[in-house]
Amino acid sequence: ISHTWFLSIIQNEFRTGKIDLDSTMKLLETLQMSFDFAHVKHVFKKTVDKRKAHTINIEDFRAIYRAIVHRPEFNELFRAYSPNCKILADTELIEFLRKEQYETEACETTALEIILKYEPIEEVRKRRQMSFEGFIRYMSSEDCSIFKNDHRTVYQDMNHPLCDYFISSSHNTYLISDQLIGPSDLWGYTSALLKGCRCLEIDCWDGSNNEPVVYHGHTLTSKIPFRSVIQVIDKYAFVASDYPVVLSLENHCSPKQQEVMAEYLESILGDKLLTSTIGDTVVTKLPSPEALKFKILVKNKKVGTIEEGMLRRDLDSHGETGEISDLENVSDEDETDEKAPLYPMNASPKRKSEQRPSAPPRKKAKMKKIKIAIALSDLVIYTKSQKFVSFEHSLANQRCYENNSIGEVHARKFVKHSAKEFVSHTSRFITRIYPKGTRATSSNYNPQEFWNVGCQMVALNFQTPGVQMELQNGKFLDNGGCGYILKPEFLRNTNSTFTPHNVGRYSKPMSLSIRLISGHQLPPSNLSKTNKADPLVHIEIYGVPEDQAKKKSSVVKSNALSPRWDETFSFTVQVPELALIRFCVEDEISLVANEFLGQYTLPLLSLSKG
Repeated sequence: ISHTWFLSIIQNEFRTGKIDLDSTMKLLETLQMSFDFAHVKHVFKKTVDKRKAHTINIEDFRAIYRAIVHRPEFNELFRAYSPNCKILADTELIEFLRKEQYETEACETTALEIILKYEPIEEVRKRRQMSFEGFIRYMSSEDCSIFKNDHRTVYQDMNHPLCDYFISSSHNTYLISDQLIGPSDLWGYTSALLKGCRCLEIDCWDGSNNEPVVYHGHTLTSKIPFRSVIQVIDKYAFVASDYPVVLSLENHCSPKQQEVMAEYLESILGDKLLTSTIGDTVVTKLPSPEALKFKILVKNKKVGTIEEGMLRRDLDSHGETGEISDLENVSDEDETDEKAPLYPMNASPKRKSEQRPSAPPRKKAKMKKIKIAIALSDLVIYTKSQKFVSFEHSLANQRCYENNSIGEVHARKFVKHSAKEFVSHTSRFITRIYPKGTRATSSNYNPQEFWNVGCQMVALNFQTPGVQMELQNGKFLDNGGCGYILKPEFLRNTNSTFTPHNVGRYSKPMSLSIRLISGHQLPPSNLSKTNKADPLVHIEIYGVPEDQAKKKSSVVKSNALSPRWDETFSFTVQVPELALIRFCVEDEISLVANEFLGQYTLPLLSLSKG
């Protein structure tokens, strides 16, 4: 049957006898399987080189199709459940789903749905059966992805207060390369929003003609108008997710241009901009992502309380400013002011050491007064930026709608020395972590260590690829990619005693067994003329310190098309709720070096069995 079906689809193409590589590729696409051009080209060349020709006949085409599509590992599985090795009846498919895919609920309806969706041969489909062709299409589909199907949509309770969620957050969103001389670009905002990012950073400075601009202050990065940034955000805010977007303003503008900012925010964003509390004016807890759907929130310093701002709502506050006193530690590290000028590099190291007093400097605290336009201040509702002093100070003084930003160096010290207080803090207040100012190349830190203590906004440079962004993208695949993930109960409970270094009674050990079967159409090595690679796979767990683990497979020599491992790896994970699993495929170039071919990261609890 499958032979007849196959011929009926392809024979028309071979009316004139033979076809070339382009036609081969087009014809393969009509068979509705995903083909990698480099691999097709390689198999095609191998076929024609024998005859010194550039075209293939119908039998060659069938051989190429089978070489790529009829994977032996699928065949073994199919034969195990098909008594005649040609057809699976619906009952046999049900048995396969229950035994291999752990779909205990699988029944006739499930089997029928799969057959109707994936069986390409009409007669087989009508008999409610599945051929090997249908089986391959099912096994290669999203339905058999390792990522749990029901985690592809929003499935978590979205009615908790905002501080109960991990929130996808970007740092210096306007930069698309480095932090010193690279371009600022609107694409930074578009691409972050399309990836489901829900907290964007906007660095605002006074521009000419009373037009505020966005760029990395004191550096040579290019400038973009604040107005354009808000227009792009207005356009793309809710394409990937319905849940609220927070604009984290790093505000260096004069009160006069702050008023211009407020005007743009209101006129461009219109109803999307949150300008008043929802429900009670007196705020005792933060609203939920559900309650704030399709809303854009401004995160900035604010004069006074929400309640005072609400009383002023209908008054014209044009030209009015308020003052905020900010405590500044003078001899703090490079991250007190993340935007410390990075440019004056002409001071020689020698002169620097002369200036340094021999006694360690005592921390002098000085008050810095900041002027804020009331018009902008009043747009800050549930996300008021508050200078972080200490966990004790926050516990005694901070309101639920006040949030802190802590630089990675300080945050890392807190994780190490006061993790319990840190967890207690993040169970109450939204906490944003940002990369230290010296990361001039826009490199990233590992976000996992800050998720482990419940930090909601762990801001990364989205423009910089690497393991850190792979963990970020993997974590936020969860919950439909909506940019909000409900934190585990032990990071939401204000009485929690959880710490990542000592999980104690919060441990829910899970044993994980992963069978690495095979690869298919891997990217060939850059160094290979013959489309070969020597692939190996690393399987890594990221989570609390005691769950961190790495294992690697053996190397399969010169096979990028269909490497086969059949190796099993076992892990025990103490805190699965925080764990991510990363599969990384590399090409062994030499005994000391590997080349990255590809990776996939996902939350451990989003792994599908089977």
